[in-house]
Amino acid sequence: MTDELAAREALVEASRRSVAIGLNSGTVGNFSVRHGAGMLITPTGIAPDVLSPEQIVAMDLAGHWAGDWRPSSEWAIHARLYATTTAGAVVHAHPDHCVALAALRQPIPLFHYMVAGFGGGEVPCADYACFGSEALSETVVAAMGSTYSACLMANHGVVTIGPDIVTALARAEKLEMLARQYVLARSVGQPVLLTPEELLEVRARYGTYGQQAPR
Repeated sequence: MTDELAAREALVEASRRSVAIGLNSGTVGNFSVRHGAGMLITPTGIAPDVLSPEQIVAMDLAGHWAGDWRPSSEWAIHARLYATTTAGAVVHAHPDHCVALAALRQPIPLFHYMVAGFGGGEVPCADYACFGSEALSETVVAAMGSTYSACLMANHGVVTIGPDIVTALARAEKLEMLARQYVLARSVGQPVLLTPEELLEVRARYGTYGQQAPR
């Protein structure tokens, strides 16, 4: 199996898993991996359950693609993130609780220590721009900068990045869990946020968090 075929199959699997775990439905959401000087990205308008590896689109970061299938309408988000970060994969999804907060145009604050795992003291919310536009890709890049591995998108959804598609999708799943917990907490009161001092301790512990000690 070639590396490209393996990458195409991984994108199909991620697309299908996103529906199974409730991050997307129908044909919404898109997924990509860095590939050479460009990327491989899911096509527009094809539901995950009928998507095949051959329909994954190879394209450069300027928007040129090869083959019979058109790339996702949100390809510019993926391209700009590859151009401005070291990400190996990008996930764009529309999970319910993330979208609810994005509709309020609010970040997810440091109500839980796991928020810090996305790069800072919050998960930011990118400014609004129309879907499929170059302006939207710029708002996402501005929100994530060089610090964050995720952001909400005002009145839209969420973007996560990672070294590979499995990690990027896992981050999207974790972010939806945190958004759900934050919305639940706000339904009964105002969550108490971690202090800057507590954030420093969290960051220090994240150096070895979730890792097995060598034998």
